[in-house]
Amino acid sequence: MHFSKKCSVFKVVLSALLIVALLQLIYLSFLSKLHGRQQRYRYSELFGNAGKKNVHQPEKNTRKERLKYSLSTGGIFDASGQYRVYKNLIKSEFSANQKPGVDGSSFQITLATHTTINNLHHLDSLLERWQNPLSVAIFAHGQDVKFATALAYALSMFCPQIQALVDFHMVCHSGEMASFPDQDREQFAGLEDCAGVFAKLETHRDKYKNYAIGGNVSYPNNLLRNVARGGTDTAYILVIDIDMVPSADLPQQFSALLKRREPASDEVFVLPAFEIRHARKLPASKSELVQLYQVGEVRPFYEELCPRCQAPTNFSLWVNLHGPAAGQLEVAYTLNWVDPWEPFYIGPRTVPLYDENFRQYGFNRISQACELHVAGYRFSVLSAAFVVHRGFKVAGDFHRRKDEENRRNRLLFRSFKEGLKAKYPASPRRC
Repeated sequence: MHFSKKCSVFKVVLSALLIVALLQLIYLSFLSKLHGRQQRYRYSELFGNAGKKNVHQPEKNTRKERLKYSLSTGGIFDASGQYRVYKNLIKSEFSANQKPGVDGSSFQITLATHTTINNLHHLDSLLERWQNPLSVAIFAHGQDVKFATALAYALSMFCPQIQALVDFHMVCHSGEMASFPDQDREQFAGLEDCAGVFAKLETHRDKYKNYAIGGNVSYPNNLLRNVARGGTDTAYILVIDIDMVPSADLPQQFSALLKRREPASDEVFVLPAFEIRHARKLPASKSELVQLYQVGEVRPFYEELCPRCQAPTNFSLWVNLHGPAAGQLEVAYTLNWVDPWEPFYIGPRTVPLYDENFRQYGFNRISQACELHVAGYRFSVLSAAFVVHRGFKVAGDFHRRKDEENRRNRLLFRSFKEGLKAKYPASPRRC
């Protein structure tokens, strides 16, 4: 009798365990189907529905429709006729809803940058630091045109902050056209979230350098800068390369400065530029940067390759400034441009455009700084804001044709300076 009771209890416990196991299997099956349904929906959002439409399908993906419309226009040709430009290929929620001049939005700053897909992975950390409107011009060539289009769209679909703040523009050769990759699905199978898209970008980071794309393809850096600049309606713009990062809270600090101090129409605000060893965490504040500067982990930008290109900033003066209260940005001192200074700066959207004849390496930024000088601009150095390039610039890291390109662009720069005399006949300034 005692044994019979034990056996009955054992059967009950065993039955309960089996029921629990069965319920778990049913639950896991349900989750798997739900996940699969969610993935199929996300997949269809990216690349369209292969089958019949479901009456319960959510509303039309307006982001995709806007992208398809942008692509259907065929873009526009640049002034040279060699490049096709798709402006505002993908617009952010900020751009779509922006109303200039309302609630202080006229003091908003946009960061404008440019890249190929091999450097687009830098967008993640750049946006994490900037956290304000960002305009990105992507140059793509050959098979990368369609791939870059899909990546930009996937970023805007899966990454909420990119969706909110980042505008994407595309530049390719005039004989190429961007298209929505409805049929190129295997490249993007399995994408589930923002991290997945950046992981896909990481696989292309070492494909080539921007100035060594191959096939005699020239990287049109100044055209890209102008496209990124032109893709925003904000009053002020900071133009930097995508592998550079500004100091923390710069947009808020700069907006506060403009409220305290009326800027002149012919004034740009210089951010001292530095470079840091790859292994180091990027400094957020001036105090962090100065500590690293004093031990040689941070140095002036281009110090090894062209110290004269940044020396007019006067780094020793800037580092030793005893400025205002923490968090308050001021103009520390004002400089006139001297050859061959190529400062990074925040400027009004009215500053002269970059000369698009300059491509590849050499004189692309200095030519624009030279024109600002001839046009009468002054360069006001900010007390506690800066930009940092990831990694030390050293001679051995450059592409093979760098010196040849530099020589060609030096000749172009000479004719460019002659052209400024005719463009600004009343100016007493020369480069």
